[in-house]
Amino acid sequence: MSEQLDQQIKRYASWLKEKSVPLWATKGMDKRGGSIERFTSDGDIDLTTNKRVRVQARQMFVFSAAHQQGWINNGLPLIAELEHYVNTHAYVEGQSLYAHLLNCDNKIIDPRFDLYDIAFFLLAYAWRYRVFNDLNALAKADQLLNQIDTHLKGSPGGWMEGNYVSEYRRQNPHMHLFEAFITLYDVTRNGKWLAKAGEIYCLFETQFFDHQSGTLREYFNNDWSLLHDEMGDIVEPGHMLEWVWLLRQYQRLTQAPVNNYCDRLYNKAIEIGLDPKDGLLFDAVDKNGHILKSTKRCWPVTEWIKASLAQAHYHQSDHKQDIHRYLLDASRAIDALMTHFCDPNGSGYYIDQRGADGQVLSDVAPASTLYHLVLAGLESEKFARDHL
Repeated sequence: MSEQLDQQIKRYASWLKEKSVPLWATKGMDKRGGSIERFTSDGDIDLTTNKRVRVQARQMFVFSAAHQQGWINNGLPLIAELEHYVNTHAYVEGQSLYAHLLNCDNKIIDPRFDLYDIAFFLLAYAWRYRVFNDLNALAKADQLLNQIDTHLKGSPGGWMEGNYVSEYRRQNPHMHLFEAFITLYDVTRNGKWLAKAGEIYCLFETQFFDHQSGTLREYFNNDWSLLHDEMGDIVEPGHMLEWVWLLRQYQRLTQAPVNNYCDRLYNKAIEIGLDPKDGLLFDAVDKNGHILKSTKRCWPVTEWIKASLAQAHYHQSDHKQDIHRYLLDASRAIDALMTHFCDPNGSGYYIDQRGADGQVLSDVAPASTLYHLVLAGLESEKFARDHL
């Protein structure tokens, strides 16, 4: 099993290094500035779609991580280009924050500040500091934290969705803030970042995690009470697996006792979320496993890879049988990703979504998905170095 998984990881990392990341570092950079939003099904640049500003932050992460791995050697100038782009086109004067959405002509069409976007800028700044010792990025992270604490801090805990009125609150932006805060603490050892991560861990324990069903809840009222409508029923298996990996990162830094959460989330995500016909994860189910969205996107499979490897690592000394199970799951997940989503012809393109019967529903390649693909590659290579 270990030898097979090692070969699969090498194949996947090779695809990232030789095909996908170089594609996005060259053709994926818009001649008008910044990263493109997506490639079309024909492999052409989509010049007609709006551009989410968070994509630029995600690509900053991608190019930082890829540079660290040796997949590219020009990460710094690429990031400088992305930085120049957002400062020129998305910066809102006097706010130290970036707008949410630009049109295809790089004009702001949604000037709101969005917590989900902010989380990815914090993550990008953390990685820029990690890889390039970019003190300016670290200063920007400090400034951004001050902005959200001053303007977006919510009651009773967490942060608001943005500087706009929302009828609900979500765990998803907080999950990515958790990731950013953990990373910022990991690279700086400044306790303020760990304290912020601790605030979100508290929200996870008290609000996001459904202790009765072992699932992760997505949508809440503004006081963090669970929505009692169709939105309140939504459970995303991909996010459950993403939390498994994040909780293991938090455990690495704090020794927090997360085994019960991780095991329950992992087992439940596979139980209610995995389609045995094709080995892919449904986009949404309810806590009892009733399918709410029979579609299957690319990114949840990358989270399955990360979660299975994290589980194998943390169970290595006490559950030998579990290790084999998690290694097998990692192998299945990588195979599913390469078979169903990554271009079988060996190019760097990928598709975004399949339907219930395996049909391609979205054959565009969004830039935002590369964050998931690269992070799964980083975790896979690290696991192979340490254990295989």
